[in-house]
Amino acid sequence: MDSQQSRVLVQLRDLILKGEFAPGERLAEIPLAETLGASRTPVRLALASLEHEGLIEPSPAGGYQMRRFTSREIADAIRVRGVVEGFAARLLAEEGAPRQLLRELHECLEAGDKAVYKPQMELDDYAAYVEMNDTFHRLILEGCGNSSLQRMMDLLIGQPFASPSAMLPMQSSMQEGQQWMQQAHRQHHAIVQAIERGQGSRAQALGEEHVEIARMNLEYALEQPELAAKLMPGMRLVASRGRG
Repeated sequence: MDSQQSRVLVQLRDLILKGEFAPGERLAEIPLAETLGASRTPVRLALASLEHEGLIEPSPAGGYQMRRFTSREIADAIRVRGVVEGFAARLLAEEGAPRQLLRELHECLEAGDKAVYKPQMELDDYAAYVEMNDTFHRLILEGCGNSSLQRMMDLLIGQPFASPSAMLPMQSSMQEGQQWMQQAHRQHHAIVQAIERGQGSRAQALGEEHVEIARMNLEYALEQPELAAKLMPGMRLVASRGRG
Protein backbone atom coordinates (compact mmCIF):
# COMPACT_ATOMS: atom_id res chain seq x y z
CA MET A 1 0.00 0.00 0.00
CA ASP A 2 1.56 3.29 -1.11
CA SER A 3 1.74 6.38 1.09
CA GLN A 4 -1.16 8.22 -0.57
CA GLN A 5 -3.48 5.24 -0.30
CA SER A 6 -2.48 4.75 3.33
CA ARG A 7 -3.15 8.42 4.06
CA VAL A 8 -6.54 8.32 2.37
CA LEU A 9 -7.48 5.14 4.22
CA VAL A 10 -6.55 6.65 7.59
CA GLN A 11 -8.44 9.87 6.79
CA LEU A 12 -11.59 8.07 5.67
CA ARG A 13 -11.59 5.74 8.66
CA ASP A 14 -11.16 8.72 10.96
CA LEU A 15 -14.08 10.56 9.32
CA ILE A 16 -16.29 7.50 9.70
CA LEU A 17 -15.48 6.95 13.37
CA LYS A 18 -16.05 10.64 14.06
CA GLY A 19 -19.59 10.30 12.72
CA GLU A 20 -19.14 12.46 9.62
CA PHE A 21 -21.38 10.11 7.62
CA ALA A 22 -24.89 9.10 8.58
CA PRO A 23 -26.00 5.44 8.44
CA GLY A 24 -27.15 4.67 4.90
CA GLU A 25 -25.33 7.68 3.42
CA ARG A 26 -23.77 6.93 0.04
CA LEU A 27 -20.00 7.31 -0.16
CA ALA A 28 -19.23 8.56 -3.65
CA GLU A 29 -15.66 8.50 -4.96
CA ILE A 30 -15.55 11.95 -6.60
CA PRO A 31 -16.82 14.03 -3.63
CA LEU A 32 -14.59 12.07 -1.25
CA ALA A 33 -11.58 12.59 -3.49
CA GLU A 34 -12.27 16.33 -3.57
CA THR A 35 -12.72 16.48 0.20
CA LEU A 36 -9.48 14.60 0.84
CA GLY A 37 -7.48 16.29 -1.90
CA ALA A 38 -6.68 12.95 -3.51
CA SER A 39 -7.26 11.19 -6.82
CA ARG A 40 -10.07 8.66 -7.28
CA THR A 41 -7.85 5.58 -7.37
CA PRO A 42 -6.61 5.69 -3.74
CA VAL A 43 -10.15 6.59 -2.63
CA ARG A 44 -11.55 3.57 -4.50
CA LEU A 45 -8.94 1.27 -2.96
CA ALA A 46 -9.52 2.73 0.51
CA LEU A 47 -13.27 2.15 0.22
CA ALA A 48 -12.63 -1.47 -0.73
CA SER A 49 -10.41 -1.85 2.34
CA LEU A 50 -13.06 -0.29 4.58
CA GLU A 51 -15.66 -2.72 3.24
CA HIS A 52 -13.30 -5.58 4.06
CA GLU A 53 -12.95 -4.17 7.59
CA GLY A 54 -16.73 -4.13 7.92
CA LEU A 55 -17.06 -0.37 8.33
CA ILE A 56 -19.08 0.21 5.15
CA GLU A 57 -21.28 -1.91 2.89
CA PRO A 58 -22.24 -2.08 -0.80
CA SER A 59 -24.93 0.41 -1.82
CA PRO A 60 -27.99 -0.75 -3.81
CA ALA A 61 -27.32 2.23 -6.10
CA GLY A 62 -23.73 1.09 -6.67
CA GLY A 63 -20.56 1.87 -4.80
CA TYR A 64 -20.67 1.95 -1.02
CA GLN A 65 -22.75 3.34 1.81
CA MET A 66 -22.29 3.86 5.53
CA ARG A 67 -23.64 1.01 7.61
CA ARG A 68 -25.21 0.98 11.05
CA PHE A 69 -23.78 -1.05 13.92
CA THR A 70 -25.53 -2.61 16.88
CA SER A 71 -24.36 -2.16 20.44
CA ARG A 72 -24.14 -5.96 20.63
CA GLU A 73 -21.65 -6.06 17.75
CA ILE A 74 -19.40 -3.54 19.46
CA ALA A 75 -19.65 -5.17 22.88
CA ASP A 76 -18.85 -8.56 21.34
CA ALA A 77 -15.81 -7.14 19.54
CA ILE A 78 -14.57 -5.56 22.79
CA ARG A 79 -14.93 -8.85 24.66
CA VAL A 80 -13.13 -10.81 21.95
CA ARG A 81 -10.35 -8.22 22.02
CA GLY A 82 -9.97 -8.97 25.72
CA VAL A 83 -9.59 -12.69 24.98
CA VAL A 84 -6.95 -11.99 22.31
CA GLU A 85 -4.98 -9.54 24.43
CA GLY A 86 -5.29 -11.71 27.51
CA PHE A 87 -3.86 -14.71 25.67
CA ALA A 88 -1.04 -12.57 24.25
CA ALA A 89 -0.14 -11.47 27.79
CA ARG A 90 -0.23 -15.10 28.92
CA LEU A 91 2.18 -16.14 26.17
CA LEU A 92 4.60 -13.40 27.21
CA ALA A 93 4.39 -14.46 30.85
CA GLU A 94 4.90 -18.15 30.16
CA GLU A 95 7.55 -17.84 27.45
CA GLY A 96 9.39 -14.91 28.99
CA ALA A 97 9.32 -11.35 27.72
CA PRO A 98 12.55 -9.95 26.21
CA ARG A 99 14.29 -7.28 28.27
CA GLN A 100 13.84 -4.66 25.57
CA LEU A 101 10.09 -5.27 25.49
CA LEU A 102 9.87 -4.97 29.27
CA ARG A 103 11.79 -1.70 29.14
CA GLU A 104 9.37 -0.35 26.56
CA LEU A 105 6.37 -1.48 28.61
CA HIS A 106 7.79 0.26 31.67
CA GLU A 107 8.27 3.41 29.61
CA CYS A 108 4.57 3.22 28.81
CA LEU A 109 3.74 2.83 32.48
CA GLU A 110 5.82 5.87 33.36
CA ALA A 111 4.21 7.94 30.61
CA GLY A 112 0.77 6.89 31.79
CA ASP A 113 1.62 7.75 35.39
CA LYS A 114 2.64 11.26 34.32
CA ALA A 115 -0.61 11.72 32.43
CA VAL A 116 -3.17 10.44 34.94
CA TYR A 117 -1.62 11.00 38.36
CA LYS A 118 -1.77 14.76 38.64
CA PRO A 119 -4.25 17.05 40.40
CA GLN A 120 -6.18 17.63 37.18
CA MET A 121 -5.69 16.22 33.70
CA GLU A 122 -5.79 18.56 30.70
CA LEU A 123 -6.55 17.76 27.06
CA ASP A 124 -2.84 17.28 26.31
CA ASP A 125 -2.70 14.69 29.08
CA TYR A 126 -5.63 12.82 27.52
CA ALA A 127 -3.81 12.82 24.18
CA ALA A 128 -0.63 11.56 25.83
CA TYR A 129 -2.56 8.77 27.54
CA VAL A 130 -4.18 7.70 24.27
CA GLU A 131 -0.78 7.49 22.58
CA MET A 132 0.65 5.55 25.51
CA ASN A 133 -2.35 3.21 25.64
CA ASP A 134 -2.15 2.38 21.94
CA THR A 135 1.58 1.70 22.26
CA PHE A 136 1.12 -0.48 25.35
CA HIS A 137 -1.43 -2.75 23.71
CA ARG A 138 0.55 -2.91 20.46
CA LEU A 139 3.72 -3.95 22.30
CA ILE A 140 1.98 -6.86 23.98
CA LEU A 141 0.40 -8.11 20.76
CA GLU A 142 3.57 -7.78 18.72
CA GLY A 143 5.78 -8.98 21.54
CA CYS A 144 4.01 -12.30 22.01
CA GLY A 145 5.13 -13.34 18.52
CA ASN A 146 1.85 -15.00 17.57
CA SER A 147 0.96 -13.83 14.07
CA SER A 148 -2.52 -15.38 14.23
CA LEU A 149 -3.40 -13.25 17.25
CA GLN A 150 -2.14 -10.17 15.45
CA ARG A 151 -4.31 -10.92 12.41
CA MET A 152 -7.34 -11.38 14.64
CA MET A 153 -6.62 -8.07 16.34
CA ASP A 154 -6.33 -6.29 13.00
CA LEU A 155 -9.85 -7.45 12.16
CA LEU A 156 -11.23 -6.47 15.55
CA ILE A 157 -9.85 -2.95 15.72
CA GLY A 158 -11.36 -2.23 12.33
CA GLN A 159 -14.76 -2.22 14.02
CA PRO A 160 -16.07 1.06 15.45
CA PHE A 161 -15.11 1.61 19.09
CA ALA A 162 -13.38 -1.77 19.41
CA SER A 163 -9.76 -0.56 19.38
CA PRO A 164 -7.91 -0.16 22.70
CA SER A 165 -8.39 3.62 22.92
CA ALA A 166 -11.75 3.95 21.17
CA MET A 167 -13.89 3.72 24.32
CA LEU A 168 -11.81 5.74 26.76
CA PRO A 169 -13.88 7.38 29.50
CA MET A 170 -16.41 9.92 28.23
CA GLN A 171 -17.96 10.84 31.59
CA SER A 172 -19.61 14.21 32.03
CA SER A 173 -16.64 15.64 33.94
CA MET A 174 -12.91 15.37 33.27
CA GLN A 175 -12.40 14.53 36.93
CA GLU A 176 -14.64 11.47 36.68
CA GLY A 177 -12.98 10.46 33.43
CA GLN A 178 -9.57 10.80 35.07
CA GLN A 179 -10.61 8.38 37.81
CA TRP A 180 -11.59 5.78 35.21
CA MET A 181 -8.28 6.25 33.42
CA GLN A 182 -6.39 5.81 36.67
CA GLN A 183 -8.21 2.52 37.21
CA ALA A 184 -7.35 1.37 33.69
CA HIS A 185 -3.72 2.32 34.17
CA ARG A 186 -3.50 0.42 37.45
CA GLN A 187 -4.49 -2.60 35.41
CA HIS A 188 -1.65 -1.86 32.98
CA HIS A 189 0.76 -2.02 35.92
CA ALA A 190 -0.77 -5.31 37.11
CA ILE A 191 -0.50 -6.88 33.64
CA VAL A 192 3.18 -6.01 33.34
CA GLN A 193 3.82 -7.30 36.86
CA ALA A 194 2.15 -10.63 36.00
CA ILE A 195 4.22 -10.92 32.81
CA GLU A 196 7.46 -10.25 34.71
CA ARG A 197 6.59 -12.83 37.36
CA GLY A 198 5.69 -15.49 34.80
CA GLN A 199 2.10 -15.65 36.02
CA GLY A 200 0.40 -16.75 32.82
CA SER A 201 -3.10 -17.37 34.15
CA ARG A 202 -3.11 -14.08 36.05
CA ALA A 203 -1.84 -12.14 33.03
CA GLN A 204 -4.58 -13.64 30.88
CA ALA A 205 -7.30 -12.91 33.43
CA LEU A 206 -6.11 -9.31 33.83
CA GLY A 207 -6.06 -8.81 30.06
CA GLU A 208 -9.63 -10.04 29.76
CA GLU A 209 -10.77 -7.96 32.72
CA HIS A 210 -9.07 -4.86 31.35
CA VAL A 211 -11.54 -4.49 28.47
CA GLU A 212 -14.47 -4.38 30.89
CA ILE A 213 -13.74 -0.67 31.35
CA ALA A 214 -14.27 -0.16 27.62
CA ARG A 215 -17.47 -2.20 27.73
CA MET A 216 -18.78 -0.19 30.69
CA ASN A 217 -18.00 3.04 28.85
CA LEU A 218 -20.02 1.74 25.90
CA GLU A 219 -22.92 1.13 28.28
CA TYR A 220 -22.49 4.63 29.68
CA ALA A 221 -22.54 6.13 26.18
CA LEU A 222 -25.75 4.27 25.32
CA GLU A 223 -27.41 5.45 28.52
CA GLN A 224 -26.31 9.08 27.94
CA PRO A 225 -27.02 9.59 24.20
CA GLU A 226 -26.95 13.41 24.36
CA LEU A 227 -23.55 13.46 26.05
CA ALA A 228 -22.28 10.75 23.70
CA ALA A 229 -23.39 12.78 20.69
CA LYS A 230 -21.26 15.71 21.88
CA LEU A 231 -18.14 13.80 22.90
CA MET A 232 -18.31 10.86 20.49
CA PRO A 233 -20.21 11.87 17.33
CA GLY A 234 -19.51 8.45 15.82
CA MET A 235 -21.99 6.93 18.28
CA ARG A 236 -24.77 7.87 15.90
CA LEU A 237 -23.64 4.87 13.85
CA VAL A 238 -24.76 2.64 16.70
CA ALA A 239 -28.34 1.43 16.64
CA SER A 240 -30.44 1.91 19.77
CA ARG A 241 -30.94 -1.02 22.10
CA GLY A 242 -34.31 -1.62 20.61
CA ARG A 243 -32.69 -2.32 17.24
CA GLY A 244 -30.06 -4.68 18.49
